[in-house]
Amino acid sequence: MHALIVIAHHDSRSLTHSLATQVAEGISTDPTNSFEIADLSAEAFDPRFTAYDLAVHHREARPPADVAAEQMRIDRADALILVYPIYWWSMPAILKGWIDRVFTNGWAFDFSPETTLVKNLSKLQVHLVAVGGADKGTYARYGYADAMKTQIEHGIFDYCGASVATSELMLESESRDPIFHLEAARSLGRNLFSASKECVRDEENSISAV
Repeated sequence: MHALIVIAHHDSRSLTHSLATQVAEGISTDPTNSFEIADLSAEAFDPRFTAYDLAVHHREARPPADVAAEQMRIDRADALILVYPIYWWSMPAILKGWIDRVFTNGWAFDFSPETTLVKNLSKLQVHLVAVGGADKGTYARYGYADAMKTQIEHGIFDYCGASVATSELMLESESRDPIFHLEAARSLGRNLFSASKECVRDEENSISAV
């Protein structure tokens, strides 16, 4: 199975990058799995939502080449993993812009005033790895986990039909020993497709038993 790991951090030495590397290494422990990394900053993805992008949303223009390339990456993937720092209690602008531009009407979903919403990404499994500097108590006190669920899980991915399988908050990133987060990221990668493969084996055993 194949995963697309999206990194939203400009510094290749960051904890964000290290976590993405651990996820990738975890995936690689099973030789039947593969992954691709989309480093948005290193690849100079343009996150600006322009008038042309609005025309794409209105189905008046085709997605530009950079957007189409990202959509093809996602089409190849069974799982999408977003690894990003929490900026001002949200995701970095480059990642939000990537979602704004790539998850277009006509690809991620189909909508018009005359028809019912059609969700096109029901086969995609999403995993969120968010890196935060504050502690768990601070995020709990102000309801960040619930806000994350509303804004990202429901507001973005559920709208397109994709399911958020795991949502990890890697907290105290500037004060805690990073080994704990790195081990958790590697475990995420190692177990990423375990449930899916178990389901396939169960189906194959059921068929062979008939």
